[in-house]
Amino acid sequence: MTFSIFFTGVGAGLGLIVAIGAQNAFVLRQGLLKQHVLAVCLACALSDAVLIALGVSGFRLVSAALPWLDPAMRAGGALFLAWYGARSFLSAWRGGGALLAEGGTQRPFWPTLLTCLALTWLNPHVYLDTVVLLGAISTRYDGAEHIFGLGAVTASFTFFFSLGYGARLLRPLFARPNAWRILDAAIGLVMWMIALSLVTGG
Repeated sequence: MTFSIFFTGVGAGLGLIVAIGAQNAFVLRQGLLKQHVLAVCLACALSDAVLIALGVSGFRLVSAALPWLDPAMRAGGALFLAWYGARSFLSAWRGGGALLAEGGTQRPFWPTLLTCLALTWLNPHVYLDTVVLLGAISTRYDGAEHIFGLGAVTASFTFFFSLGYGARLLRPLFARPNAWRILDAAIGLVMWMIALSLVTGG
């Protein structure tokens, strides 16, 4: 029974995380560049762990008690994603050797980490997936919510580290500048679509 609950948590966690989103696109890009991969993967996985823990412990009720929280998060997240998407479109338009995986400029550690954390903590969809949905599912397992939560946390760590370190398998493809331009354009499109969905309430 315990293993069944654990693997249910793993399956639920993967089902919500795998879909392409702001976090995943950023982790993929850092993995391709081989820049601060450990820190980025760890930041995403630990953030998920904290949010999942809050969800299974009942913290999702806070949003009901503070009705202003959801619209405030949506507005802030939409603004940040719109800015990040615009920057990705600009990188796609410029192209050039600076985007080559082997020769790209090493971005400083702290700006990279702060961007990663912003993409996580300013995105209301992350709260919906981890705190609300996983928290709600965990209530089905009275007294064993923590086992379900542990499974979901395991899924998060497995996915982000697989994405970050597995991205290097695609490096031969991204040795071509045009591939980077397509990736940046795709990232920009994803960011703007998420921002639009936040504004429209989707």
